[in-house]
Parts: sequence; C-alpha cells; structure tokens
Amino acid sequence: MEVTRTALDGVYIITPRLFGDSRGYFFESFNQAEFEACVGPVRFVQDNESRSVYGVVRGLHFQKPPFAQAKLVRVVSGRVLDVAVDIRKGSPTFGRSVSVELSGENHLQFFLPKGMAHGFAVLSDEAVFQYKCDEFYHPEAEGSIRWDDPELGIDWRIPATDVILSGKDREGPALRDFEGLQL
Repeated sequence: MEVTRTALDGVYIITPRLFGDSRGYFFESFNQAEFEACVGPVRFVQDNESRSVYGVVRGLHFQKPPFAQAKLVRVVSGRVLDVAVDIRKGSPTFGRSVSVELSGENHLQFFLPKGMAHGFAVLSDEAVFQYKCDEFYHPEAEGSIRWDDPELGIDWRIPATDVILSGKDREGPALRDFEGLQL
C-alpha cells in the first residue's frame, strides 16, 4: 500500500495495491502488519457500515476520552467527500481540516487518529461506507461539532438545499464553543 501524509499530523490517505485483469480486480483492504509498518500500532476492535443517499452529511462526530477512536474508513460503492477536523487540544493544527474523495472506484482509504472529528457527504446517488475503529462505541462519550461551522469553512460539495441531516447533526456546537480533546 502507498501511504500519503496530509496537512494534519497522523492523518493519512492510503492507496491499496490493486491487481486487475479481465475477470475483475483484487486488493487487500487491510493487512495489520503492513498497516502498522506504515502508520504505527493500531488495534481495531469494531467494524461499521452505513448506507446513505445523495446529500446525506454525517458528522462531524467524535468520541471523548477515554473512549476516543482512531478510524480507518473507505467506500465500497458510490462516492463521498470524507473530512477530518483536528480537535486535539493544543495541536498546532487545531480547527484545521483535510478532506479526500473516497469511492468504490478509487479504493482510497482515510486513516484518522484519535482526536479528529469526522464526517462525510454523499456525492453519488447512494454510497456504502465502511470503517474500522480502535475503540468500541460508547454513547455516553459521543460528541459532535457543527458540520457547517463557518469558521471551519468546509466545502461539502453539495448545495445547502440538498443537504440531509440527522437532528443531532443539525444541533452540533460551533468549534469556538468547544475546548478540544485532551488525549
């Protein structure tokens, strides 16, 4: 796999090696030894999958310590804009974001270490999204940042009139009202 650093420390774009011929293709979506050699030690304990339609924005979500989560995300089918926002207290890139388009066609993966708020917007008619987490989900540790906070300036690549949100995501606080995660 090829690992590309981003502007946020610990956030990587991962390109798997794809082997294709007239029958189709094959790739390893995850190999613990190779992953750790490139990114560092991470022990994933939970896999999740969601299916969403065009215009859905999920995020920006995170888990508070001691249940903060690192995530390895990918899209099986469709296209999404995937976003990481640094919410680590004291980080020199606090409040900055990086994004990448993930799709069933490009097979890219996005690794987010603990201390990132995470979200995605569905750009295709529908998308199937999968992610690995290194900590189990704990509802009492759930947190969010407002997806459309003007201080973040995220271009979700969807007209505001087409955005579909959950009630929770509509009510997230602005980054300025958030102290950051002490990890």
